[in-house]
Amino acid sequence: MPPAARTDVTRTDAVSAHSAWHDVPRLQVRRFAAIAMAEAPALAEEIMTEIRREYPHLPVVLDESGEPMALVGIRRAIEVFVQHLETAEGRPRVPPGVFQDFGRGEGYNGRSLDSLQAIYRMGVRLAWRRFADIGQRVEIPPPAMYELVDAGYEYLDGLVDQSVRGYAEAAARQAGERLRLQSRLMELLLVEHHRGDPAEALTERAARIGWPLPGKVAVGVLLRPAREAVAPAVGQGVLLDLEYEQPRMVVPDPDAAGRSELLHRALTGWSGAIGPPVPLAEAAKSLRWAEAAVRLMNRGLLPTGEVLYCTEHTEALVLLQPEELIDDLAVRCLAPLAHCGPTHGRRLAETLLAWLETRGGAPEVAARLGVHPQTVRYRLRQIRELWGDEIDDPDRRFELELVLRAQRLRGRLGISGSGQ
Repeated sequence: MPPAARTDVTRTDAVSAHSAWHDVPRLQVRRFAAIAMAEAPALAEEIMTEIRREYPHLPVVLDESGEPMALVGIRRAIEVFVQHLETAEGRPRVPPGVFQDFGRGEGYNGRSLDSLQAIYRMGVRLAWRRFADIGQRVEIPPPAMYELVDAGYEYLDGLVDQSVRGYAEAAARQAGERLRLQSRLMELLLVEHHRGDPAEALTERAARIGWPLPGKVAVGVLLRPAREAVAPAVGQGVLLDLEYEQPRMVVPDPDAAGRSELLHRALTGWSGAIGPPVPLAEAAKSLRWAEAAVRLMNRGLLPTGEVLYCTEHTEALVLLQPEELIDDLAVRCLAPLAHCGPTHGRRLAETLLAWLETRGGAPEVAARLGVHPQTVRYRLRQIRELWGDEIDDPDRRFELELVLRAQRLRGRLGISGSGQ
């Protein structure tokens, strides 16, 4: 919160012929500066005492000589300002370092700059009282003293700028450090633990970023809508690492009330998959399923354009994931159809799947397929001729339903409407 805007032309701006301070005889200016410089240590002590009284919680940081750094900074700021009053060349140069350190300290300690700026303004008020007294002693005209007040607040702006710069630097460093620590925590969470207990290391890394260890997590894998996409605002509780080509996300307590709604809003415009909820120590398993879902999305076998939940697509993940095994089983189980034409073989396969899923008679299967019951009876007779007694074996029926469901998920089976 910067000081109120000022409209007067001050001595710290380009010197004007109409400046009241400029018109003060140089002897008076030198006397004013000499007295102010001599009283600078006492003024600094007075300001420091008042600060400690108003803000007793502020820590006292000592420099190498054992003197409070704040006192050193205040005294130096007063001296620089007074020296400028005597030379009146350009703007007073804010002493670097100390005030930037003040802002940096506020940032590192998680405080805002409000109290620091209030302290600065209080210091200017106390300094003005002392300078006003000195001005009366050396008979500085009131208009010139008013310009001095203006110059003091402009000087304060520079001190605030230094503190803001330090505060921003601290915030950037803290954000970078948190991301680094968060990334290390996620690496440990998402690795398969074949031996040893990572609980102690997890606890230590989570504590460093203030992340309470949840009982369960779900791991998400995201697909960027664009290379320069803004990170989704998933909230502090959700761990997010955008350094991967496909960003990863760890959602604590995924079944908590309102969690899915919050994620839905935060991930608008993104796509990807969130694995099933698992115990914290098994986060790698949830990641594995999310990665599998994303692979199926990339092949067009799962919906795209949104972040889906693996628990809502279990059938596809189970049947489409082990492709080589399912394909080998399909070759063996569907061998009787090898000598049928492609169209007729597909219709028989659709009828067989409908019969396996309904375990009903011709009317039920016909209603499912949208064909005449007599057509279904004809196809079922052909199916029994092709598979023989094997069609009554429970294990064989299970295998047939498995491979036929996988075929349907891949788009190779549909609803047959007519024909034989």
